Amino acid sequence: MSKKPHRFNALIDAMDTFLRTPATVTDGRCHVRDAVDMKRIMITVMIALTPALVFGWWNVGFQHFDMINNGGSIATRWQCLWYGFLKWLPLVIVTYVSGLGVEVLFAQIRKEEVAEGFFVTGFLIPMIMPPDVPLWIVAVATIFAVIFGKEVFGGTGYNFLNPALLARAFVFFAYPSVISGDQVWVSGVDAVTCATPLSFVMNGHPEAVPSTAMLFFGTIPGCIGETCKLAILLGAAILLVTQVADWRIMLSVFTGGYLTAAIFHVTGLCPVEAHDQLLMGGFMFGAVFMATDPVTAAHTRDGKYIYGLLIGILAILIRTLNKGYPEGMMLAILLMNIFAPLIDYCVVQRHIKRRVRRKT
Repeated sequence: MSKKPHRFNALIDAMDTFLRTPATVTDGRCHVRDAVDMKRIMITVMIALTPALVFGWWNVGFQHFDMINNGGSIATRWQCLWYGFLKWLPLVIVTYVSGLGVEVLFAQIRKEEVAEGFFVTGFLIPMIMPPDVPLWIVAVATIFAVIFGKEVFGGTGYNFLNPALLARAFVFFAYPSVISGDQVWVSGVDAVTCATPLSFVMNGHPEAVPSTAMLFFGTIPGCIGETCKLAILLGAAILLVTQVADWRIMLSVFTGGYLTAAIFHVTGLCPVEAHDQLLMGGFMFGAVFMATDPVTAAHTRDGKYIYGLLIGILAILIRTLNKGYPEGMMLAILLMNIFAPLIDYCVVQRHIKRRVRRKT
């Protein structure tokens, strides 16, 4: 007689499989055995995110000490790193506790195993939030994203929206004051205006935009994980070498964004150079870590090119034409998440019609 499963079996199994290699393996001749599974893919993504995260810790501390000392920061790099780490730690704890709690609850109700997909989502959410965002808002946003972005559609693998971006969108539309403006991107200096490069462009001061070098190396106000483009490119290299992310999506996002920004710059609609547009805000972070989500992105080869091009085009369009919303990457990716199945459907139907014509 089989032993009755524990009431917290989903939680116990999740911790056991995360910390150790599962003892259950496939057998028989009909299976192809491979060392790559979902847990290893998630760990690879988290490793790719680490350079941007570590720099984000330092930059949060650097911006804080630099602002309170009026541009004459006297803090050491370890003080900056420790300050940023202490700001990030509560965010990631709240995210994992609230998000995994919902995941475990639904897995227990469905009598299923807890999928590893949320480990990356919980890693991403604190990296795209302001450092001083209230923790209860992060918890509410995470729970909303997990329930209405994943679980109501069947859980990991069935969601059509990126849960991390959905959490940020929830905060943006429900509590805009904590994620908008110039006073939320530098920790501990609420009474001081700390404008981001996109804010300078939106307010008609392109001459105040930092240099290309500062935009690239990331010594500017912003989210924890989005400022250092060098660290993001290092993460992109890890994802591409391990074939976790598809280069077609990355390349097409950058191509669509650069061409659109170049057109706007040439026509005088935007005074910022095209390459600086790609270095501002969360464009590069979204192109590398969000748009390439294998679940919510397009799956056909031609569809990936279309999907990425439209994300890049829409992001720059929203930035340039919508003065009330300077950062367009989040909405561009979420919108194309919705249209990704339609793109795949059209691509498949085009191939079917072409094969029929070829046969007849």
